[in-house]
Amino acid sequence: MTTTTAAVVESAGAGFSLTEVDLAEPRPDEVLVRMVAAGVCHTDLGAAAGALPFPLPGVLGHEGAGVVEAVGASVTRVVPGDQVLLSFTSCGRCGGCRGGHPAYCDAWLPLNLLGGARADGSPTITRGGEGLGGHFFGQSSFARHALVDERSLVKVPADAPLDLLAPLGCGVQTGAGAIWNVLKPAPGADIVVTGAGAVGLSAVMAATLTPATRIIAVDRVPDRLELARELGATHTVDTTGSTDLNEAIAEITGGTGADGVVETTGNTGVAGAAIGALAARGTAVLVGAPAFGSTVPVDVNFMLPGRHVVGLTLGDSESETLLPVLVDLVASGRMPVQKLVRHYKFEEIQRAVGDAVSGETIKPVLRF
Repeated sequence: MTTTTAAVVESAGAGFSLTEVDLAEPRPDEVLVRMVAAGVCHTDLGAAAGALPFPLPGVLGHEGAGVVEAVGASVTRVVPGDQVLLSFTSCGRCGGCRGGHPAYCDAWLPLNLLGGARADGSPTITRGGEGLGGHFFGQSSFARHALVDERSLVKVPADAPLDLLAPLGCGVQTGAGAIWNVLKPAPGADIVVTGAGAVGLSAVMAATLTPATRIIAVDRVPDRLELARELGATHTVDTTGSTDLNEAIAEITGGTGADGVVETTGNTGVAGAAIGALAARGTAVLVGAPAFGSTVPVDVNFMLPGRHVVGLTLGDSESETLLPVLVDLVASGRMPVQKLVRHYKFEEIQRAVGDAVSGETIKPVLRF
């Protein structure tokens, strides 16, 4: 058993408080990781607020990065001392996993988002002998140590800057995967990204590495639109006030509409407008997640020109393949993730959360 310090959410809306917890001994397919950094994602904040049925008290965090301290008997991906990035977990046996789409694992929701425990129901984290919600994305990385599923981690070079790369495990991977794995822009394509947060700006950066001609970023914050241009957006649309998104996209694209849209805001009205802005046979990728039970207002005529609407989880990525590519692109300067990141001490987690909610920081990253 390992005793460590974790940021525990005691109840919905209570915030994060640092306290000592105990981690179980690694099972054959688990790894003990000493955390170096962890990104703060809006999915963490949604669970902490009670918007997801994750069991509380519990430990969240799913953009972890750290150093392997111990491995289970059957682990083959890493050895103690390796640097790793943490991402989502999956069963490895279902059709989605075997087909190269582990983000659509049959057991994805209980293993990553809702279960709070291993597949057999046993806790990975306890306090005073009582189980806490854990195993978040197979990691629960808002702690100085994390017990991690082998399928959640990817080895990276020994000199890789973990406090910069931590967000690759979710936010960056999701935005990049929306472009590369789903839209796959053809030469001359027009791409729209609604929402210039961490996921949206990652999509913008990914789109610059494709033959898309126009990359249109949409937001209501001028500073973020300016950053989008710096990262490669060719056009920006500020939807503050009376700006009509469909009309703005039509004007930029010469009336044809967008070949692809990545919708990251989770706002149902924006999602409806984004679908309406599509060109014939265009595809809208819905990444932002509104509350369960929400509906998106769409005129049924949207389907007549062969338009597509696709839901997306984690970029439809196979992390062991995609994350090393992203690491290389960051190292070469072709994906300047550092322009999204602001660092905070682990003890400042509540301040980091506040800055994420207010929009002051695009991607907070905790340093341990």
